[in-house]
Amino acid sequence: MFRQQVKSLSDILQQLMRQEGLETPLQQKRLIESWEKVTGTVVARYTGEKFIKNQTLHVKITNPALRQDLSMMRSQLVKRLNEEVGALVITEVRIY
Repeated sequence: MFRQQVKSLSDILQQLMRQEGLETPLQQKRLIESWEKVTGTVVARYTGEKFIKNQTLHVKITNPALRQDLSMMRSQLVKRLNEEVGALVITEVRIY
């Protein structure tokens, strides 16, 4: 008689996504979508385009004063956004 290895559906899906190269894009999308939750609705109101390139989140902020405040909080933003996703997705935030 042979033994079957029983795995949870979650483990199987995660392994499949990793094999197909879909895990990182999904985490990046989740991180971008969590911007409003992490920064709040006021900041989200002044946020333009957001994208990730080379583990750097690029965010356009239309309010100059808010842009300066967020620039000083970049390391905190990286930590909070990565914690929200539950993985190390970005290493830097560039506010422009």
